[in-house]
Amino acid sequence: MKNNQFAIRPTDFDTQIQELQNLHFLTSNNEMINNPIDLYTDLLRLSFLKAKSKATFEQKLSTYMATPDQDALEYLKTNDELSIQAFYNIALQLLEFNPDVDFSFEDPLAAMKKIQLKIAEHEGNVFTINELKSAWYWLLATHNKNGQTFIDSLAANGYFLPFYGEIGEPLLFNGKSMPVFNPHKLIREVVYVESPQDTDDDGKLDLLKAEILRPAETEDGLKFPVLYTASPYNQGTNDETGEKLMHNVNIPLEHKEPNDLEYADIEYKIPDKKLPKPRSVNGQVEIAEETFAREQSYTLNDYFLARGFAVVYAAGIGTKDSDGVRTTGDPEETTSTVSIIEWLAGNRRAFTNKVDNIEIKAWWSNKSVAMTGRSYLGTLATAAATSGVEGLKTVISEAAISSWYDYYRDGGLVIAPGGFPGEDADILAEETFSRRLQPGDFHKIKPLWDKKLKEITNGQDRTTGDYNAFWDARNYHKNFKNIKADVLMVHGLNDWNVKPRNVERLWNGIRHNGVTQKIILHQGQHIYINAFRSVDYTDIINLWLTHELLGVDNQAEKIIPDVLIQDNVQPETWNSYRDWSNQDNPTIKYNLSSDKLSIADSTNEKLTFSDHLEGETFDRYKNHNDQWQTDLTDSDNDEMSKHRLLFTTNNIEETVIDGKVNVNLNVASSKDMGMLSFQLIDYGDAKRFKVSPTLLAHNGLAETYDWREDDLREFTLGSKTNYKMITKGHINLQNRENAYKVSDLEPNKFYPISVELQPTFYRIPEGHKLGLVVYATDFGMTIRGNQDIEYSIQTGESNISVPIHEE
Repeated sequence: MKNNQFAIRPTDFDTQIQELQNLHFLTSNNEMINNPIDLYTDLLRLSFLKAKSKATFEQKLSTYMATPDQDALEYLKTNDELSIQAFYNIALQLLEFNPDVDFSFEDPLAAMKKIQLKIAEHEGNVFTINELKSAWYWLLATHNKNGQTFIDSLAANGYFLPFYGEIGEPLLFNGKSMPVFNPHKLIREVVYVESPQDTDDDGKLDLLKAEILRPAETEDGLKFPVLYTASPYNQGTNDETGEKLMHNVNIPLEHKEPNDLEYADIEYKIPDKKLPKPRSVNGQVEIAEETFAREQSYTLNDYFLARGFAVVYAAGIGTKDSDGVRTTGDPEETTSTVSIIEWLAGNRRAFTNKVDNIEIKAWWSNKSVAMTGRSYLGTLATAAATSGVEGLKTVISEAAISSWYDYYRDGGLVIAPGGFPGEDADILAEETFSRRLQPGDFHKIKPLWDKKLKEITNGQDRTTGDYNAFWDARNYHKNFKNIKADVLMVHGLNDWNVKPRNVERLWNGIRHNGVTQKIILHQGQHIYINAFRSVDYTDIINLWLTHELLGVDNQAEKIIPDVLIQDNVQPETWNSYRDWSNQDNPTIKYNLSSDKLSIADSTNEKLTFSDHLEGETFDRYKNHNDQWQTDLTDSDNDEMSKHRLLFTTNNIEETVIDGKVNVNLNVASSKDMGMLSFQLIDYGDAKRFKVSPTLLAHNGLAETYDWREDDLREFTLGSKTNYKMITKGHINLQNRENAYKVSDLEPNKFYPISVELQPTFYRIPEGHKLGLVVYATDFGMTIRGNQDIEYSIQTGESNISVPIHEE
């Protein structure tokens, strides 16, 4: 296995000593010890937390090996010097690596280097007393086999229990905050924040429920920064009623009437709406009236609750116990999200309940806020950042939408999020409208909700798939210029739910904002990566938040790579880069000819395929998208050979694609309408990562002592396959210019089109082939009309432009 740690802070010796003293590893009891053997024995005694007596400690110590011939107890009792070999043999066992599997006792340093574990500086074959202290420091900061630092594994076993109630401020080690606050004494309370909107038209400003978890030390005057997760799912969902509204995707594509629209014609303009006056305040208190038993927590937030941070969850407008209606990503939802931050920063009011108008302030907040969460949660973090709201210091946006059009549409087509055909903005609004779960409340608002839901259904326009004012209202790109919070983005390069275009446009859209921006790209789909074994993601976030919210100058902005990408070929390999998807990247142009992609000039041939399938085949693919995908990309498959065009290179040298591949075609449709889909393929026999990460240990990661766990996971190689889809894209042929302008399409007339595929970063191994599949109906994403449409391509004027990564 390989260990990838990117959050280790370079630390000088004097600081190491100070931090070891702060952690009570160096104390008045051992600070005068000058013999490395004696000090090492004492450090081990402090870390063997389950051993409460000398006899038990020695019993445990004897189960470790120091050399190929001596156990640790015997070694420490019979030697006057501490060898490098013995220290790292014991260290590897403390880090839970297995002898004869992960390392050998004869040469532990070889394993340390292979696994990529931190080795302390030393001269000679034995440690001096100062070298030992430094080596112990770095051991504490080093990841074990289960993807957790040694100090965090000690915390999980109770090392910091004596610190509970004794610490008046966060405790730092190697630039990161330690779990010294008792998570079992958290104060849980509910407040209702008054937002500056009235989305349910009841003549009163919407009140929004917020659930707060804050350390008990706030009662003693200590102020904490806040991790805020805006989750529309937090108060429950309406899966059954949402399912009933699912749209039929087995319908034909329709001809669209051409238009001469310009952006100004469809630009969203905020309506001039007169708002109710704020509520009158009838008094102020510091103690909330309502509590809760268990929140729908995010394990990353759980991790920080013992480390000097408070956590707030809010579901927003139209959810259970809050006012308003759901709007799926529009400015009203951004306002709802931002309102919680404004209260935490001291710039908005909240009340203890929804009737008495008794105000309560976030007096325990230090007014510094970070937003966390994946998918819709990360989307709202991005939306909040575009408001420029005061108090929001950073967002950690994971698998986040940056434009809702790029989520539900593509190039003038209705495109489903991967795995959810038939879903749309109205379905998501209904599913998250958890006011329905309280019948007494829902009864009062049902007529208005029915009206609002119909407005969303009409506005999203599934008939044309065009970009319009509805989608423009839900496009955060327009406000990227307002982002002044630092941004850490996380996204899966194989996420076909929130597709990579969403994060790429955010990454490139704020590069001139003057904020610190980081991005982590993994090989997963729509997942969290905070419990992966191979990368120190949680440590990265700890370093980041300690810097951003606690104001510690720990050099997080320099230490954390700007771009961190999980390799798609080598398991457990993460590489840092200077940039991603830079428009100045060099490109390779491949021309299309017959069934080939080639850098040589091509002859002009007319290639044709039909989108219509036999009824039995069509029905099978509707119900088995995976079979359709296999048949589509198989060059020897007869079922799809007449229903797509497939082009491949000869075997190529190792190539790294970095950014957005452009497909440029001269294309014709036999009808006055048409659509094309594209997949870029890596052809070659290889073991590739499984679609989902492998579960290594259920509840294998403890957040701290006796406090919530997370499953340990990692991407592992599956059985050998002969291809891998790299990226894809789609276009309605009537939207050749852009997504809102509809052009005429004369049957059998050739038109030039240029289609930007979803951005990627992908390593094609040497000897593989690069392939392009051109087809029409995408059974996993587009509508499926099975229409008798024939598409033709002129190869002489067709090519693909592939951006290449060069260091």
